Amino acid sequence: MPTIDRTIVPPPRIAPLEPPYPDAVGRQLERMMPAGVPPIALFRTFVKHLPMAEAMAGWGGYELSRRLSLSLRQRELVIDRTCARCGCQYEWGVHVAFFAERADLTPAQVTSLTHGDPDDPCWEDEQERAILRAVDQLHDTSTVDDRTWTALEQFLNEAQCMDLLLLCGWYHAVSFVANGTAVRPEDDAPRFVDVAPTP
Repeated sequence: MPTIDRTIVPPPRIAPLEPPYPDAVGRQLERMMPAGVPPIALFRTFVKHLPMAEAMAGWGGYELSRRLSLSLRQRELVIDRTCARCGCQYEWGVHVAFFAERADLTPAQVTSLTHGDPDDPCWEDEQERAILRAVDQLHDTSTVDDRTWTALEQFLNEAQCMDLLLLCGWYHAVSFVANGTAVRPEDDAPRFVDVAPTP
């Protein structure tokens, strides 16, 4: 699965901004985080290019909002699998730490999302298998084959299918930035090795 060794954490290529923040940066970081939660390193990296961070905020906010037509669980399946396939331990860890419990993901499912495949026995719901197959195909081929699309259409409407495609693409972009800038993992976030299958 992940093809990049993330057990050794290199120094960041672009160091995240540290407080105190300029007023405009502080306001942008507040918009990007839940109230009262300190900004994560990735967002503190984004704001070093403030126009980009401002442009990203609208779409990123949509992807994590209730306006997204996918459920929270469906959303997290897409995000966790995408980040794992991209070898993006940083963003994967943030989402597992913040959302795995809220999405009712079991430890076996988190392990499968990270190191396994849609045919693992922890996936009993055919809808969820179809979602994971679509994410894998998008990662591997940049499209979804007819068989998987037909399976998706049994469970998702057109809006949900479009949201799935763009959500997967968005987290490829996020993974590219996190990996490319070598953002260091958050202290309280898990690592890939923490959910590795037991030998």
